[in-house]
Amino acid sequence: MTKLTDPRKDYDAVIVGARCAGAATAMLLALRGLRVLAIDRGARGTDTLSTHALMRGAVAQLARWGLLDAVRAAGTPPVETATFHYGDEAVAVPIRPGAGFDALYAPRRTVLDRVLADAARDAGATLAFGCSLDALIGDGSGRVCGIRYRDRDGTPVTAHARIVIGADGVRSKVAEFAGAATPVQGKSASAMLLGYFGGLENRGYHFLYRPGLTGGVIPTNDGQSCVFVGFPAGTGGGPDAATRFRQGLSEIAPWLAEAVARCDPAGRLRFFGGVRGYLRQAHGPGWALVGDAGYFKDPATAHGITDAFRDAELLARAVAAGDERALEDYQHLRDALSLPLFGVTDSIASFDWTLDQLKPRLATLSEAMQTEVRVLQTVVSRTPLPAFRPRRQTGLAMAG
Repeated sequence: MTKLTDPRKDYDAVIVGARCAGAATAMLLALRGLRVLAIDRGARGTDTLSTHALMRGAVAQLARWGLLDAVRAAGTPPVETATFHYGDEAVAVPIRPGAGFDALYAPRRTVLDRVLADAARDAGATLAFGCSLDALIGDGSGRVCGIRYRDRDGTPVTAHARIVIGADGVRSKVAEFAGAATPVQGKSASAMLLGYFGGLENRGYHFLYRPGLTGGVIPTNDGQSCVFVGFPAGTGGGPDAATRFRQGLSEIAPWLAEAVARCDPAGRLRFFGGVRGYLRQAHGPGWALVGDAGYFKDPATAHGITDAFRDAELLARAVAAGDERALEDYQHLRDALSLPLFGVTDSIASFDWTLDQLKPRLATLSEAMQTEVRVLQTVVSRTPLPAFRPRRQTGLAMAG
């Protein structure tokens, strides 16, 4: 590991983005004794567009990290079944208890992102919110060695690091500035309208499918459920969004449309216009990508947070190992686990399927998710984390 000289400016890792992927990576690196700075342009714990659903892998990681109790304590309801609706046919799948958990959870991002940020801070990372990235710094040989950014007061700041990690989402500036290639690009994208409604009974996750439409119900905090309708990108937004949402619900699940009509909406509907999925190059000289910055797939399968946690775990182990071979292994394993999930999700987002064609695709998705969990458990068992010992120190307090 490169010896660091200036404790005020030099870090082992600088992370751009401090939400699910970035905060988790910061926490995992700090727990291994690395000096970490994570910056984010937003404020701590602010909301963001999300379907919220955590799959088995993500819940298992929260339990292993000692953070699941905090998610539960915030009033996040347990999810004990996942029901798949193929037109009028409903197939309910009970959630089997796993290591350290007895249900799935779907916390609001105002809950989850705050829990992760606080855990990163308590592990010893420095977090700074309200900051914007200006540029990557090079060492003259083509290797990234830090960043220039503006803090929440607009003051220019320079931070040097052994590695700069982009966890800054779909429109990642780190990926752009580093010139990350995109070797895998999806062909399809779905748009989505979603809203929050109180008063719906918690009957677990519901995933709904009819030709030309997808949808779902995901119970979350404050007695609310996230209800969404998905359709081919390029339709459904604008001033008729509310009408399109109601029509979509009525077409895909009349029983749900009737239930939602009796509920008071918690805020306005939110619209996601669709982004084609991709796998970007995961690392280069002095830089790496994690979460949506490196790998994004359509939200049709609600698996984004789960994969962000997975890749945070894999990348943190590679960075802690301190050599390029470990980063190459990170990209290889990320891609091997991601491609089956990516392919199925892209095919669902195409809406080019009948219900009979969809069922085996979802079975393939389930198999890929199970493989993901098994592989991650194997990786974790080889190199367990140190015991969690919060170590708030002067100079390491979280800003923002």
